[in-house]
Parts: sequence; C-alpha cells; structure tokens
Amino acid sequence: MTPENLKPLTSMRFLAAFWVVMFHYWPKLDLGPATGWTPGLVAQGYLGVELFFVLSGFILCHVYLASTADGSFRYGSFLWARLARVYPLHLATLIGVGLLGLAAVLAGISIDDSILSWASLPANLTLTQAWGLAPEAAWNHPSWSISAEWFAYLCFPVFAWATWRLRSRPGLALVLATAGLCATYAVFETVAGFPLTQATIDWGALRIVPCFALGCAAYLVWRSGGLRRPGVWAVMTTSLILACAGFQLWDGITVTLFSVLILALAGLAGRGGPLESKTGVWLGEISYSVYMVCVPWKLLAINGLARLNGGSEHLPSWMWVPAVLAIVPLAGLTHHLIERPARAAMRRWAEQRASKGRRQIQPAAT
Repeated sequence: MTPENLKPLTSMRFLAAFWVVMFHYWPKLDLGPATGWTPGLVAQGYLGVELFFVLSGFILCHVYLASTADGSFRYGSFLWARLARVYPLHLATLIGVGLLGLAAVLAGISIDDSILSWASLPANLTLTQAWGLAPEAAWNHPSWSISAEWFAYLCFPVFAWATWRLRSRPGLALVLATAGLCATYAVFETVAGFPLTQATIDWGALRIVPCFALGCAAYLVWRSGGLRRPGVWAVMTTSLILACAGFQLWDGITVTLFSVLILALAGLAGRGGPLESKTGVWLGEISYSVYMVCVPWKLLAINGLARLNGGSEHLPSWMWVPAVLAIVPLAGLTHHLIERPARAAMRRWAEQRASKGRRQIQPAAT
C-alpha cells in the first residue's frame, strides 16, 4: 500500500527553503542607515536546514519503516531512489557554478578563490563534502546539506532499526531523541567552540544525525495517533518557533519545536486549507530547486545588479525584491527541466535492469 501523501508537509518545505533564501539574501538589501541590521528571524534562517533534516527522518520512516520491518526493504533500490532524487540537480548546479566562475575569470572579474576549488571537486562530486573530506567550502556551497542527507541515507537501516525497536513506546522515543539532540548540541559547542547548527563542510554529517533521529521519533508519535487538535498545535508551535527565532534563543529549543510542528501539520493532512492547495504543494515540490539555485542565482543576479547600482552590492528594495522573487520561476524551470526528468530517467533505468535480471533468472530456474 502506498503511504499517505502528507501534503501540508510538502508545502512546508517551501517555507523552510525560503527561510534559507532570506538568510543568504538579506545582507544584500540596502536599508539606508540601518544597512547591516538583520532581524532575528532572518539571522536564524540557517535553521531552515534543520527543519529539512527533521522532516527527512519523518518522511523516510513514513515511506520505508514498515518495509524494513517486514523484510521487503531493498537497500540498493532505496539508495538509488534517493540518489535519483538529489544528485542530478546537485550535479547541474555544480556545473553551473563552475561555468559562472570560469566566465567571470575570463571576463577579468574577481571571484572568491574558493568557488573554483579544484581540490574540493572530488568530494563535491561524490557527495562527501560534509564529511570533512573537502578542504574548503566551494562550488555550490549549500550542497553540503545534500552530502549530509546522503550520509543519513547510507545510515538509514540503523535509524530504522532503532526506531522500530521503540515503536510501542513513541513517547519515550521522542523524549530520548530530544534529549539526545540537546545533549549533542551542548557538548559539541563546548568542545568545538561554535554551534553544531552552523557546521557545514567539517561537521555537516554529524549535524544531520540528531535532527534525523528526532524526525524518526516524531513519526512514531504520528503513527500511534499523532496530536489531538493538530490545528491548534500548528498555530501555537509556529508562533513559538517565530518567537524563538526572533529573539535568537538557543537553537536546540527551536529545532525541538520543529518535530511538534511536523506532527501538527501531518495531522492536518486531508483537511484542506492553503497548505494543501495546488499552489502550496507545487511550491513545496520545487523547494529542493529553490534551495539549490539560490546561491548560484545570487552570484549571477547580485553581481549583475551591482553594476547597475554603481558597483554597490547593497541593492535598493526595487532591485532586491525582484532578484529574490525570481528564484521561484527559476526553481520551477530547473525542477521541471532537470530535476524531474533526470529522476524519472534514473528510475526507469533501474526498473529496466531489474526487469532484465528477472527475465534472465526465470529461464535459468526453469
């Protein structure tokens, strides 16, 4: 049986991606005498990545946990499906950034040397740049989080085993996952000297682990019945998240609230509303493209508009707003022209190989 399509969670993905977009683009907005000031909510836009990580654990358990328990789970097929989901657009944006960088060099435009870090290219191509294997942040830097996701995909059987063991005690699972996340954050910051939520290429693979586990635990709560009155919980939790981010409280508090928000929105599935509208769902479907094209587009648009702005990268609102909003149609194009066709092609190839293998085995068995 196909798992239920939780449309509110799909729509939420766009909000998480746009939160990250604002984090990257806000410093380029000319606010006059207040230029350089950043609202607390925007300043913590990096936590949009944590929201994706928690959601990833929840959704993968929603889709695959039962199959890991009944023995129908196929690790190779799972990894190929996940690779088909993330790798084509990752490769396309990596190439795009490379072409932009080379064009800038040929045009005599100075760029950050790290953008075209050839020493970091192998790690970026193998999705291991968040495992401490890339010497510097390079190419399409936001892809570090895709590398972290790949790490979680490789480890998914371990997460699934631990989650299934606690299936009869979902409350305990959520408490343990929350305590583990808070402890990890506290210990890491004490040892490393900076928050784990700000780690990228050095500790990105570790950054996803407590969030992914929290999402898995939240799924057990949803599987056991979820939250009563999810609409109330959704409003209340959203308000708390906005307040925590606005006042820049400890990241562990905000990330913990993400699991409650996901539970609440999952409970709203099938009830209609803006998060189940065609527009909301479509925006959620292109959220991966929004996330992956935001920095390449920033390199192109901000530098281009700066030339029209007297050389200043701090753009007036009439330039800045269109540059930000243009990410949506651009992401729509990459989603429909690259992401979806490439994913379908990779899955067809895998199905054809599997079908060919079955045809070869059948005569042999006969």
